[in-house]
Amino acid sequence: MSKPVRIGVMFSTTGPYSVVARSMLNGALLAVAERPAPGLAIEPVVVNPGGELGRYAALSRDLLHDGIRHVVGCYTSSSRKEVIPCFEKHDGLLWYPSHYEGFESSNNVIYTGASPNQHVLPLVDHALATLGSSAFCVGSNYIWAWENTRIFREAMTARGARVLAERYVPVGDTEIDQVVEAILEARPAFVFNNLIGTSNYAFFRAFRAACAARGIDQRTAFPVVSCTLSEPELEEIGQEAVDGHLSSSVYFSSLASPANAAFTRFYGETFPDGPTSSADAEASYIAMKLLILSLAEAGTDDVEAVKEAATRQHLLAPQGEVRIDPQTLHAYLTPRIGISNAQARFDILVEAPGPVRPDPYLVQSSPRYAVAARNSSLRVVK
Repeated sequence: MSKPVRIGVMFSTTGPYSVVARSMLNGALLAVAERPAPGLAIEPVVVNPGGELGRYAALSRDLLHDGIRHVVGCYTSSSRKEVIPCFEKHDGLLWYPSHYEGFESSNNVIYTGASPNQHVLPLVDHALATLGSSAFCVGSNYIWAWENTRIFREAMTARGARVLAERYVPVGDTEIDQVVEAILEARPAFVFNNLIGTSNYAFFRAFRAACAARGIDQRTAFPVVSCTLSEPELEEIGQEAVDGHLSSSVYFSSLASPANAAFTRFYGETFPDGPTSSADAEASYIAMKLLILSLAEAGTDDVEAVKEAATRQHLLAPQGEVRIDPQTLHAYLTPRIGISNAQARFDILVEAPGPVRPDPYLVQSSPRYAVAARNSSLRVVK
């Protein structure tokens, strides 16, 4: 390809979840700066929906009408659902780099974030084995939290455990005291948290403060487990409430490997003002890097040719080996569970021995999520 290939990059770098989105933008741009395919020129076209759901489809149409065939972007499931019809109608390819609730597939989307069998089910098993058998679910009021909680609830029920209650708040809402009081009244063994953005940071601060006011150590009495909590968000929570939270993810910046050391060093040098590298940044980096390698192999930006090339890539990512499953167009990823520390980082507790096949519809998992897929068993790290 003689001309630079223009690639859309669409993240809400302003708005209620801008901290995560800025780390995702950084991850995508880092892959471009790294030049993984010498001789192939890439021109990122960056757009910012500002966290406004209606703008995602309009910006997607603009990019596709302008001749761009590939877009790395979207964080929330609502935004992804909003733009998929545009990509299907105009034959574009969305590279979606976020953990999500599964139960979706599209020939016009490649998914590089975790599927439910790679983050929700391992978290259920770990929580029941170490924390107790009752949970209170809290989340932002949109599809990610609804569906993730449904999977969580059914997995809990299949194991003989209980979900005591569910509460949802609007995306960006920081008036969280009623939710905190409801949790304290219910007294669950742990809290399953699906809040995002500013609502998430407000919840952790308010919950820790409410427990402290009652002489309760929130970390041990009512631990919080999440599938979304990342390093930039720990920094936003603040020192007074940052430690003792469990997160299920396929990547933590504290991961000890040569590939991750190189990634975090280059990331820090390239983006000294942050946000800190995270699973979201790494998933965007993977999406862009796989896209560039696939463009180079295909020799064209034709969607079908690039998609086929993508399923032949084997990438040594910061988290370990990553490849795309040709059946589902989701990524093989390595599940891990970490606990946050006072330095706003995660200590890794358990991890899978290697990449786990994506199972977005949970059809490979045991009946009705009774047990996570056999090959996703985690081993103790520390």
